[in-house]
Amino acid sequence: MDTQKEASLNLMTVKFEKLKKTIIKCNKCPRLVRFRKKISTEKRKQYMDQTYWGKPVTGFGDINGKIMIVGLAPAAHGGTRTGRVFTGDKSSDFLYKCLHNVKIANQSNSDHINDGLKIKNTFITPALKCVPPGDKPLNEELKNCFGYFKSEFEILKNLKIIVALGKIAFDTCVKFYRENFDYTERVKFSHGTYFKLPNNVLLMGCYHPSPRNVNTGRINEKQMTKLFKKVKELV
Repeated sequence: MDTQKEASLNLMTVKFEKLKKTIIKCNKCPRLVRFRKKISTEKRKQYMDQTYWGKPVTGFGDINGKIMIVGLAPAAHGGTRTGRVFTGDKSSDFLYKCLHNVKIANQSNSDHINDGLKIKNTFITPALKCVPPGDKPLNEELKNCFGYFKSEFEILKNLKIIVALGKIAFDTCVKFYRENFDYTERVKFSHGTYFKLPNNVLLMGCYHPSPRNVNTGRINEKQMTKLFKKVKELV
């Protein structure tokens, strides 16, 4: 790496660490603050002996990467418990098995924040940094978080493609682009279909790796692995 590129990456790393600290301290949305505190005290039986993270969950991964994976929000007893997005629940088990298949992840599990997980050329983040009741954020809550989402975009200088996990995350990404860019195209969520966004980034829809989608056969390991192979080809 030449000196200029190294200096630029170091600057982005400093900016990202500063952004993470700002996000973690955020209390802008009273409803979400109350809900994440409720989850952290009324724990699931199998996690009663654990201390929940109970704060906003930041993005994770390679800030120099070309791929961004976006979920709607951290899971109540996954990211909200462990402090890392897509960590410690069945959705993350399935997702990382597929990411490991295509050599994006160095391991097939994402259990806790110190499990040694690393992801290559990829950054994973929730569009909304706190879990909302019923997985349904209010417009005001999304707007509050879009500032952080935009800051992540500004740090990811090499971004080429966004993979939105689920229709709600996809629609949230579209809403973000409508509010922050000159974007008026009509796009519809479909697994594996991608669209060009105004800053030359691609947006691809992907079924959410939830137990419901996996158990009903809407998505399986072969299909998800195939999608991420396609993503690697596109970048």
